[in-house]
Amino acid sequence: PLFPRAALWRGDIPTLPVSAIVNAANSALLGCFAPGHHCIDNPIHTYAGMQLRLYCHEYMEKQGYPQPTGVGVLTPAFNLPCEGVIHVVGPIVHGTLTQKDRQALKQSYLSCLGIAQREQVESLAFCCISTGAFHFPPEEAAAIAVHTVLDFLKDSPYPKKVVFNTFTQPDDAVASHRPAGYLLLRSHKPLLLGFPHFRSKRFIG
Repeated sequence: PLFPRAALWRGDIPTLPVSAIVNAANSALLGCFAPGHHCIDNPIHTYAGMQLRLYCHEYMEKQGYPQPTGVGVLTPAFNLPCEGVIHVVGPIVHGTLTQKDRQALKQSYLSCLGIAQREQVESLAFCCISTGAFHFPPEEAAAIAVHTVLDFLKDSPYPKKVVFNTFTQPDDAVASHRPAGYLLLRSHKPLLLGFPHFRSKRFIG
């Protein structure tokens, strides 16, 4: 059977008109400062516009310290087609993968899901946290992502729908880690498959 609340989609996450998308951020929370760098942080800030960087700058000024690993932050999406962006700093893997790295990645997903639950987010799209410049092995990251998210959904009505967004072939490992007996629906157009777009002022700061 299909898992009714989750789907796999390959493409550019900034183009998804879901309720919220997840951004794999750095601890400065100000986007990527390397033009053309192949991280998800770069296009999200680029297409959201300078408003997002200014919003994050004000947030970080008030906070007064770098964003901790595994703690999500919800901001408006500004010029993106989604309503909100949940920024989370995933673990950076130095050399051999450790249990601490695995726990930090799981906590990154749980933090985003907790925000989605609190804000009653209808549809949430996850990028592959930490698998790019932060060097978390894609296969193991996919297993942690899928099992963490689907276990959470068993006990929570929100988010109502989750999209696992992949961009590179190694990220497609997500598809092989669904629970036994379930399939993740592959789709080029998640919204045509009943993924609602949540329109609300709740994400506007």
